[in-house]
Amino acid sequence: MDTEKQMMDSVIIESLDHEGQGVAHKEGKTLFIEGALPGERVFYHAYRKKPAFEKASLTSILHSSPSRVTPPCRVYGRCGGCSLQHLEESAQVAMKQRVLEDNLWHIGRVRPETMLPAVHGPGWHYRHRARLSVRRVQGKGVLIGFHEKRSSFIVDTLSCDILAQPVARLLGPLRQAIEELSIVSHLPQIEVAVGEETSILVLRILEPLTSGDEKVLRNFSGQNNIEIWLQPKGPTSAYRFCPDESPLLYYSLPEFNLRLPFFPTEFTQINPDMNRALIHRAMQLLFPRPGEKVLDLFCGMGNFSLPIARTGAKVTGIEGDKALVKRASENASLNGLEDQAKFVAGNLFEIDEQGFSALGHFDRMLIDPPRDGAIAVVKALDIKAPDHIVYVSCNPATLARDASVLVHTKAYQLKAAGVFNMFPHTAHIESVALFERA
Repeated sequence: MDTEKQMMDSVIIESLDHEGQGVAHKEGKTLFIEGALPGERVFYHAYRKKPAFEKASLTSILHSSPSRVTPPCRVYGRCGGCSLQHLEESAQVAMKQRVLEDNLWHIGRVRPETMLPAVHGPGWHYRHRARLSVRRVQGKGVLIGFHEKRSSFIVDTLSCDILAQPVARLLGPLRQAIEELSIVSHLPQIEVAVGEETSILVLRILEPLTSGDEKVLRNFSGQNNIEIWLQPKGPTSAYRFCPDESPLLYYSLPEFNLRLPFFPTEFTQINPDMNRALIHRAMQLLFPRPGEKVLDLFCGMGNFSLPIARTGAKVTGIEGDKALVKRASENASLNGLEDQAKFVAGNLFEIDEQGFSALGHFDRMLIDPPRDGAIAVVKALDIKAPDHIVYVSCNPATLARDASVLVHTKAYQLKAAGVFNMFPHTAHIESVALFERA
């Protein structure tokens, strides 16, 4: 192929989108090309074609970006667990900061007065929570791992550099143990939960174990110093396979002298280092003072509420999951904060102005919603709502949408925003924003 024809058949990548895909334009169409980086000239193969855009995979690179690195993972490109290992880590963070800014402006028509410095930590073995799929495949035996990209097939994973060390080293022995179980065809999933003293594997079982199965799991647990739980139905049905005196599953927040136990199927942040950094910055922005009343919405098990309470402020946490409300109350008592923090169950996706007003007066507010955001909450705010709001987001698009309401309808100013690289080597973006009303 001559040089002129190469140039005609290739495209130049202009930017990265919110999923970490290279963006290019050709013949009036927008191209989204997995694995391509800005500034690169590439060949691609389209696997999905629409009138206005195409989704494509990278086939070869004519001119490579200086930010491109060699992924260390042998299944990278097939495995859906990571999407940015080919991009140097500091460039990943810069990309996420740009995506946040672009979303705030193009969706919300808002710009922060200050872009906070991006925060990132260790790029490997950070993932303390994960959900691994299990399947027996004819001719291959048992496969354990994440799903392939755009597929229900499972990548055969014998090592994983993003999983926490206590579990990453066990994928090979775990596969061997699962292969010995009589119920292997009725074990579709293994949930990973790593605490500071305990590591747990929760086996989702659709049939009871036999005595032989129990022996296999006891041997695996004892030989590898890992605790096994069984989950026959929903998340709350999980229980210890071998009740013993092993330490509770917990994480700590040393800056606030807190220890938070949790159930292995309950939501916690997957990256404990970034979680501590996120709480530190959120507390700096929120700046709660002794005696003030603070509202923490979508409070979970008290991840932000209890650090707020430790400052001497009175905090009320609202959460839709009743099990997490109970856990938060228990954690408040465990840490001697039952007089400073109270937790109630409430559906924040359906709250209105009357419901918000009924909560009473608060000096400051923190919002930490799931990916759907907090549109009902921000629409419910009235003139008596707190003038000082910290919004923690796991989805820049819904943050931007909610920011538009706060700024253009509720008269707040977006004072600051910034990202945290909670999920290195993925396109997931965690961020925090500060809103103030004069």
